[in-house]
Amino acid sequence: MAHVEQVNQKRRGRRAAGEDTKAALVAAAREVFVEKGYDGATVRAIAAKAGVDAAMVNHWFGGKEGLFAQSVLQLPFDPAEILKRVLDGPVEEAGERIVRTFVTVWDATGGGTFAALIRSVTSQPEVAGALKSFLINAIFKNVLAEIGAEQHELRATLCATQMVGLGIVRYVVQFEPLASTDAETVVRTVGPNLQRYLTGDLD
Repeated sequence: MAHVEQVNQKRRGRRAAGEDTKAALVAAAREVFVEKGYDGATVRAIAAKAGVDAAMVNHWFGGKEGLFAQSVLQLPFDPAEILKRVLDGPVEEAGERIVRTFVTVWDATGGGTFAALIRSVTSQPEVAGALKSFLINAIFKNVLAEIGAEQHELRATLCATQMVGLGIVRYVVQFEPLASTDAETVVRTVGPNLQRYLTGDLD
């Protein structure tokens, strides 16, 4: 019996150690991202600060983007999954897929996740810079590269402002009737504008 209890303690210890590693990475990443920004932070630096092997970043978060999403943005989704969803279908419907992906995720938490993010952005300028780099470089520029559009910088910035602005109006200041409009109506009305930013004429 004592032997079984000892084994169970060891097993519980291993699980706790794994969770401790994940928590250490999240805490270290938050500090490094805020200090260095999204582009300046490296997986190796974050792992070193956490005192763990850099391979653990891929193991727990799938890479730098996923770690940033969970540590700084506290988002409940994997950035790689966003890209997969957005690029899975006709190019001319990419705008609607982007809006549907973000709104569906945000609606799932009643907008609380997005509101918490905006509070962090307004109180910590460094987080705002990191958010900008993440949305523009990790999300929208990759989408535009796959689509083959020109003017990546301008288009990516326009896309980011559209989605952040939509989130603020729907979840933070809660302007009606947009705040309570069903997700598919938001997709149909906002999607075409985002599509213009992705593939339309900007002149």
